[in-house]
Amino acid sequence: MSEHFCTYETAWCPGCGNFSILESLKRALNELGKDPYEVLMVGGIGQAAKLPQYISANSFCGLHGRALPAAAAAKLSNDNLTVIVDSGDGDSYGEGGNHFIHNIRRNVNITHFIHDNQIYGLTKGQASPTSDLGFVTGVQVSGNINNPLNPVALAITLGAGFVARAFSGDMQQLIEIMKAAIEYDGYAMVDILQPCVSFNKINTFSYYKNRVYHLNESYDPSNKLIALEKSMEFGERIPTGILYLEKNKQSFSKKNEVLSQGIPLIDVSEDSSIISKLTANLV
Repeated sequence: MSEHFCTYETAWCPGCGNFSILESLKRALNELGKDPYEVLMVGGIGQAAKLPQYISANSFCGLHGRALPAAAAAKLSNDNLTVIVDSGDGDSYGEGGNHFIHNIRRNVNITHFIHDNQIYGLTKGQASPTSDLGFVTGVQVSGNINNPLNPVALAITLGAGFVARAFSGDMQQLIEIMKAAIEYDGYAMVDILQPCVSFNKINTFSYYKNRVYHLNESYDPSNKLIALEKSMEFGERIPTGILYLEKNKQSFSKKNEVLSQGIPLIDVSEDSSIISKLTANLV
């Protein structure tokens, strides 16, 4: 088993839930036997999106909300890469909401870990797409007037093949969910409940510890109706685990005529004479 994944100096607040997510990811990659050169970490903008800069793997930092298309391009160019997106709820569901929807539709084989702290942490605590109704911030001084997005329910409804919810305070379960998501052949989405110790004094570690519970062993993640029912359970009780799993859903690469041949695009070369004929008609 490779033990090559290490951590660089971080700039997160002491006690931030991002630390346990980073440590869980390192352990998951090590337990899967991955090496740094095999892994590409992609982020957008935000506190969570800094994670790719803090782990010893290939990394790419995209624009705000644009992590998914960058990750998809990398994966479709080189299918040998294990491509993982780490970004926050604002980056993934707000600015990146359109890409979130369409990557589910395309089912590109990438893993998406969303650090869901229900706040915009990097810009000092504005309400995010998942902030509770009435949540008070330095900007929403009278309380958030918008209903929160339910990302796992949305993902299941749109047809995602792997949808999970986890809690950063439960590393043992988080590691196992991460491993399953990374190994899934298709788009795998994990919404990770991650307390922000600086700007969210409501959804704290103790708040979640008193509410989260594991889906039991008899739970059937292949049943979409039950998965939707569980995805809507978010209040006094919050289920964590793999909510929905469609094992035989075809990924984008399997459906594409060129990619389905198993040859990475970076290794595909065209006859130069054909290219010359095509470009000759353009000049």
